[in-house]
Amino acid sequence: MLKQRRRVISLLCCLLFPLLALWGCSTPNTFPVQYIPPVEFFLGPEDVLEVTVWKNADLSGEVIIRPDGYISMPLVGDVLAADLTADKLADRIAYRLNEFMTTPNVSVQVKEVNSYFFYVLGEVTRPGKYQVKSYATVLQGVSLAGGFTPFASKNQIQVIRPNKDGIGKEQQIRIPLKYDNVVSGKGPLGDFILHPGDTIVVP
Repeated sequence: MLKQRRRVISLLCCLLFPLLALWGCSTPNTFPVQYIPPVEFFLGPEDVLEVTVWKNADLSGEVIIRPDGYISMPLVGDVLAADLTADKLADRIAYRLNEFMTTPNVSVQVKEVNSYFFYVLGEVTRPGKYQVKSYATVLQGVSLAGGFTPFASKNQIQVIRPNKDGIGKEQQIRIPLKYDNVVSGKGPLGDFILHPGDTIVVP
């Protein structure tokens, strides 16, 4: 009886282990990537804004988002602007102004987009920092950098992305991209949208 049980367990192990290995190999890695540009634009450092408070010229004017993500305004002081849309920032300013006036009417317009940039390093013709006015994909970023050099390992591209973990701690993640997979349309990752501050590394 004991020998039969051992044989059954051995047989099950022989059948299950290959299946588990196959499942693990076929499960693609997941990364925080997007293939469609965001509908809304989120503000960031160096963006130039026009803040208008209705019927109050003293509180209205042009402001620049500082590297720490804040803007400075009369009466209310520093207001966090980074990672907000222009409308959300207007609502935040109006909320802060409620302390000083009745039903403030605030609007925010983006005059200059300077916060969307990325770096391209390694085996490209013109490595460096690229500041653009519209969303770009990884291969578009490589194209802006003049394309690959003859020595580029196109299937070993990595995108280094600043990210925050579950408790808000800053960290970096590395997202692999194979050029052949993008061109052929195969593989788990396609030509995804770059985030502000991403670094494309072409070894």
